[in-house]
Amino acid sequence: MNHEDLRLWSKRAADWAADYHAGLRARPVRPDIAPGSIAAALPPAAPEEAEPMQAIWDDFERLVPGGMTHWQHPRFFAYFPANAAPASMLAEQLANAIAAQAMLWQTSPAATEIEMVMVRWLAGALGLPQARGVIHDSATTATLSAVLTMREKALGWEGLTRGLSGAPRLRLYASDQTHSSVDKAVRLAGIGQENLVKVATDTEGAMDMVALAGAIAADRAAGYLPIGVVVCAGGTSVGAFDRVGAVVALARREGLMSHVDAAWAGSAMICPEFRGLWAGAEAADSVVMNPHKWLGAQFDCAVQFLADPGPQIRTLGLRPAYLETPGVEEITNFNEWTVPLGRRFRALKLWFLFRAYGLEGLRARIRNHVSWAAEAAAALAAVPGVEIVSAPSLSLFSFALAAGDTATEALLARINADGRIYLTQTRHAGRYVIRVQIGQFDCTAEDVRMIATVVTELSR
Repeated sequence: MNHEDLRLWSKRAADWAADYHAGLRARPVRPDIAPGSIAAALPPAAPEEAEPMQAIWDDFERLVPGGMTHWQHPRFFAYFPANAAPASMLAEQLANAIAAQAMLWQTSPAATEIEMVMVRWLAGALGLPQARGVIHDSATTATLSAVLTMREKALGWEGLTRGLSGAPRLRLYASDQTHSSVDKAVRLAGIGQENLVKVATDTEGAMDMVALAGAIAADRAAGYLPIGVVVCAGGTSVGAFDRVGAVVALARREGLMSHVDAAWAGSAMICPEFRGLWAGAEAADSVVMNPHKWLGAQFDCAVQFLADPGPQIRTLGLRPAYLETPGVEEITNFNEWTVPLGRRFRALKLWFLFRAYGLEGLRARIRNHVSWAAEAAAALAAVPGVEIVSAPSLSLFSFALAAGDTATEALLARINADGRIYLTQTRHAGRYVIRVQIGQFDCTAEDVRMIATVVTELSR
């Protein structure tokens, strides 16, 4: 295949993409296939000779669409969305065609400078003063970067050179509502799972401030070294929020860094009326949110805002001779702000997205999703035998059958086998519950009403 072939097949791919999205409502959200069936349909080894593009295309159409869970389906109400607005898809096509490695300013000047400006644009849209930051692949990488920085700042940056052997026992604090990426971060950072202190929460799912202060004091008395606090702003399970400002202020009084995980809920903060939910985030050392979840930016795109990038650059930066920019000393090289050396041109899709829809267009979608979630919860509450377990937090709520966990689990299996909608589960307050999260970029009020329709039919 050459570039002239690419011209032809790119046009065909664009037509296919338009038809695919137009026909998504007619597809089941999740495929009904057995594990291993796709792999079994592929040859056991790569071909020795080139194959015609038509044969490759035919196999794509035969195997892939019917074997995918359709994340862009307007009735995808599971997990959190991984949205891809049309403008974002177009930007990704262009970024893929340019195929730059944006590790340094000199390797991709436009990519670096557009990223700097897009972080400022987004910070302004969210009402944050932290106008500097970096685009990661996911919030997991952002949280790992923040935890590594907490570790090194607490150790006086000696961990980078001497390692952790002989260092005091490090302690990180978070609630049990934080994402498992925090658990992964303490493991990968050499802190250890046992040193992630899961602080008790109150009846609203917020971290207990007395318990947090007590845990820090007890650890110091035991000779341990507290390094930081991860603040939950819209937990994955049921959308719990810590009292962000109070936690950040306590961390600062204790001399600890703070990192606010707002991976999902952060997008809603472009709407000023929701900012009370994370009041105080503007004082945090680090804040992460994922435009790829709810704003329409194609996966992957996680933005970490930093009050002072210096400590993170000192922790993660490494500049051997072959990565120097001759004649330039002070310049932004984003590979020094994050874990990977290689970087994609992620900022392009944010530039296209903000300009193609405007902040008001994006706000309208989020406001609709929040409103429709409240309507869906009310409709489900009216279904006999259904209980709302956690009330809507923005556009996320959970429900269960009064008959118990076994009946609720069986209902979820029937819902997802039916295919009209897709929901997932969690455990909350000791119960097996079904999560409902409204946020797909192209969903409508009618799509959301389908939730109550399906649950009513299948819960009888």
